[in-house]
Amino acid sequence: MQTDGNSVTSRWRNLPAGIWALGFVSMLMDVSSEMIHALLPVYLVVGLGATALTVGIIEGIAEATAAITKVFSGALSDRIGRRKELAALGYGLAAVTKPVFPLAPSISWLIAARFVDRVGKGIRGAPRDALVADLAPVGLRGSAFGLRQSLDTFGAFLGPLAAIGLMWLFSNDFRSVFWVAVIPAFLALALILLAVHEPARPEGLRKVRNPLARAELRLLGKAYWLVVAVAALFTLARFSEAFLILRAESAGLSLMLVPLVLVGMNAVYSLVAWPVGVVSDRTGPFKLLIVGLVLLVAADLVLAFAGGLASIALGVLLWGLHMGFTQGLLAAMVAESVPPELRGTAFGMFNLVTGFALLFASVIAGALWDVLGAQWTFLAGAMFAALAVLALLPLGQHVRRSAQAKH
Repeated sequence: MQTDGNSVTSRWRNLPAGIWALGFVSMLMDVSSEMIHALLPVYLVVGLGATALTVGIIEGIAEATAAITKVFSGALSDRIGRRKELAALGYGLAAVTKPVFPLAPSISWLIAARFVDRVGKGIRGAPRDALVADLAPVGLRGSAFGLRQSLDTFGAFLGPLAAIGLMWLFSNDFRSVFWVAVIPAFLALALILLAVHEPARPEGLRKVRNPLARAELRLLGKAYWLVVAVAALFTLARFSEAFLILRAESAGLSLMLVPLVLVGMNAVYSLVAWPVGVVSDRTGPFKLLIVGLVLLVAADLVLAFAGGLASIALGVLLWGLHMGFTQGLLAAMVAESVPPELRGTAFGMFNLVTGFALLFASVIAGALWDVLGAQWTFLAGAMFAALAVLALLPLGQHVRRSAQAKH
């Protein structure tokens, strides 16, 4: 994958300041969330005696909660014709729930905190993505979503790295690290309130009274629903990154260094997402998505048969490459395939379907881990990913034909 330097620089200059600001908001919130998320699976298992199945259920329910909430927040943003207020509300809710993590005395408290935190993510997710699409110039949506995803993931790289240093500084005191994670969450809230500005609503844009009505959902079009089907296949083929952390810990990685799993994965993810978005603006996304899914098959196989920490590190890096080749592209495909007045609803429905797919995948992964062992969790992931590659080949032709007919 190669990009022309002048092209990348031009796209960097042509992206509005609001997209950069939203990227940094995402980065700060991810620093906070990943400082907690990098340690939470091990804290649950080692500190509170939870099973791998419990971790899978907690992670799946958390993400499914966010996905359900995104449907309603996205639709509401279409109805009122504004995105920023809902996005800021979601970031604010996530910020005020962060102190619950160090204060939680039991698993039930942590489940509640994770649940409310994901509600905040759900409220902000679809309006924020729709806002990125509203702000992005025509022909630069792949670059815009790639940039936001890169900055978001850079925060997910910094968060676990900070967690490692703080675990050393606080002598493996989980709660002290969780307290520090509160700070960047409130910085993210301040930034979206002060630096992000809603674009003017285009003249003549249709007002939507009930975005979730059947007639409105039909207007999303066949190309959109095919993109959703593709995304659901991707999500079924992977599961929560919590299992990457548990895999490394089971292979002997010390508690203090466990966050290195997310550091490595997100470093690769962050470096790849924006260049992939730039390339997709010029060549189209489908071949890049196929590459991403093949990388997931490779990652699962390496992690299934890993004999030591070096091979686990390779599997984690391949997982990060897979994420960089897929997540921003899917978001850009959603934005390109729907009417602008229904973007919030489109992102909400997209996240609802993929959220439930992630719940299903994470519960299966946890059950396989407890009953058959870690190897079978990743072998199942590789099998689903291979099936998704076969299913994507004919689906890709339908997506291209539908998109061409639309334009």
